[in-house]
Amino acid sequence: MIAGDHRHRLDSKGRLTLPSKFRPFLGDQVVVTKGLDKCLFVFPMSKWQEVVAKLDALPLGDRNARRARRWIIGSAHVQEIDRAGRILIPPSLREYAGITQEVIVTGLHTYMELWAPEAWDREVEDIDENEVLPGSWPSGF
Repeated sequence: MIAGDHRHRLDSKGRLTLPSKFRPFLGDQVVVTKGLDKCLFVFPMSKWQEVVAKLDALPLGDRNARRARRWIIGSAHVQEIDRAGRILIPPSLREYAGITQEVIVTGLHTYMELWAPEAWDREVEDIDENEVLPGSWPSGF
């Protein structure tokens, strides 16, 4: 399972060393794309295929569906995991998420989120302040 948060640093080439405990669940390639809330999503290929299938199932005539495709698929980059367990975070995605050197890697069971530390701290503070309790969780949970 991909779970927990980890603080890492990008190297001078913009590569991120993935947490070693996540690597067995990721395979040889991942997809890095724009996420929501100014973070990046990192999907193992198997999960990425599920995400794309769901987006493909949305009606082409629906403007929000087209926008979701543009946002998620249009900004996606397939990245090989090298022998050192690193992936390149493309400059355009680093800029979108405000990631410079430090990055918070958060495992969320089937995928990861990458956050600039300041943005992650604000997100955690917001969750804490708003007491995210089961009664406020999404329906169907």
